[in-house]
Amino acid sequence: MTLLNAPTYNESREKLKQRLLIGAGVTLALCVLLTVGGYIDGHGWFFSNLPAEHKVSTFFAALQAKDYNKAFGIYNNDANWQQHPDQYKDYPESRFQEDWSTEDPIKGPVNSYHVDISRTDGEGAFGTGIIVAVTVNGSKRVFMYYLRKSGQLTWPAYHELQY
Repeated sequence: MTLLNAPTYNESREKLKQRLLIGAGVTLALCVLLTVGGYIDGHGWFFSNLPAEHKVSTFFAALQAKDYNKAFGIYNNDANWQQHPDQYKDYPESRFQEDWSTEDPIKGPVNSYHVDISRTDGEGAFGTGIIVAVTVNGSKRVFMYYLRKSGQLTWPAYHELQY
């Protein structure tokens, strides 16, 4: 093809190419922003820890409302736990209620809470769980461990999270 028989200029096709390039650039920038932003903000890459943070927040909301039956179900990831309480004989609901009403880590009822930050534990490709830091009653820091495989909550093996 020579310069003399070049194709004619197609304005609509050139505008389409321009829009596609701009769209690809915006999409790439958004992906980078979500990736890094979630990590910097303390919610995991691509905000992947938000479901665990939401579960911990729902758990503390149930504790604040003194709905220990619901909180026990959230803790064990079993909303229908009352239909088979024998599965929880090692840690029954009565012990759970005692632990979270009088013997809890904050030594009193939950009046307010704020989910602060979360970190993946770092084991394996995506880790086996997520540690979630919660400030309870304005000053007491509590750490909950979300198990990815079962969806249960528990205490982390260590109670230190830098943020």
